[in-house]
Amino acid sequence: MSRAPEFINLSDAAARAVAGAHSRHAALIEDAFDVLVETPGGGVSLTGDSKGRTAAKKAVHAIAERADQGLDISEADVRVAIGNARSGAAGPLSANGGALPVGRRGQVAPKTKTQAEYLQALARNELVFGLGPAGTGKTFLAVAHGAGLLLRGEVDRLIVSRPAVEAGERLGFLPGDLTEKVDPYMAPVWEALTDILGAEQLRRRREKGEIEVAPIAFLRGRTLAHAFVIVDEAQNATRLQMKMVLTRLGEGARMVVTGDPTQIDLVNIRDSGLAHAVGLLDGVKGVGITRFSAEDVVRHPLVERIVRAYDADAAKAGRAI
Repeated sequence: MSRAPEFINLSDAAARAVAGAHSRHAALIEDAFDVLVETPGGGVSLTGDSKGRTAAKKAVHAIAERADQGLDISEADVRVAIGNARSGAAGPLSANGGALPVGRRGQVAPKTKTQAEYLQALARNELVFGLGPAGTGKTFLAVAHGAGLLLRGEVDRLIVSRPAVEAGERLGFLPGDLTEKVDPYMAPVWEALTDILGAEQLRRRREKGEIEVAPIAFLRGRTLAHAFVIVDEAQNATRLQMKMVLTRLGEGARMVVTGDPTQIDLVNIRDSGLAHAVGLLDGVKGVGITRFSAEDVVRHPLVERIVRAYDADAAKAGRAI
């Protein structure tokens, strides 16, 4: 079987992205497909057997395409490209038509097929459920989508809500005003907004009331019109809370509900409103449901292996959701 080098013509930016800093990306591709990756100038050279080269070429082209769109390429992107090449899955091919904003680390774009489907669901539906384990990007992409709507003037407000289960009845005893009480529980959302909008623009929009944070209980009695509403960590909302928040939608409003049904912190896990709502609303017009899995984890590669281990344990015990 031939192990002759095969040269792939790429732009300089794409070739640098394939190589990565200190050739880290190239090393990941080499380990995955048992090939030698070299960047002699003007492209990438692959040496190995035909099967390894064919799979490596798919990963290289996927990385190159994202780089040519002006996207920063991380190790997570390279791992996703490698995984898609191994499985034959087609990853997302574009930066969502430019609909997502540009963050501090460049254009926000889906990294996996499920993430691309999630963004399509957000664009097409008034209510979307994003279900899956930590590290799959469900909250970050929801925030990015909402920030894009706000920046383009398609909504007047971005409202973020989350059950403060850890605080329980003690929330009122925490020091400070409502925002200061809730902020510690919203850290992942604020980090995402800071990454996308920048600290100064985030501060200005919060002061103007264009970006609002509120625990789920404080949404009772309100009608949320012309707003994009994010309900995060929704597995910790009770059934009554979930019904209440879903019925807050007013004219011109959209909502995304994110959570992991396997990570419920409520005393009575049967009272969780997330899985209950999904079961009731699956198939209802205007409702989209995206289910993420371990394959969509784009954090440290160990996170995917941890998720798989816990999923396997739950399956053995008959607790799979």
